Amino acid sequence: MAKVRIALNPKHPERLCWGCEKLCAANDLRCGNGTIRTQHPVELFGEDWIEWELDAQAGEPAQAHNLPRP
Repeated sequence: MAKVRIALNPKHPERLCWGCEKLCAANDLRCGNGTIRTQHPVELFGEDWIEWELDAQAGEPAQAHNLPRP
């Protein structure tokens, strides 16, 4: 299975279900992932969500001012 690359900060994350590689429209949900769509991390954690992930992988405390912006 190919790994899907998702947008880091999409303009309208509410329009898609982010639960699988199909990226269905929010009103379609073809995969049967559930009755509601899966939210994008930016909707749950804010625009700096990727910095949290990078810090967790590095095992270091968050230092947002030192990380490059995409």
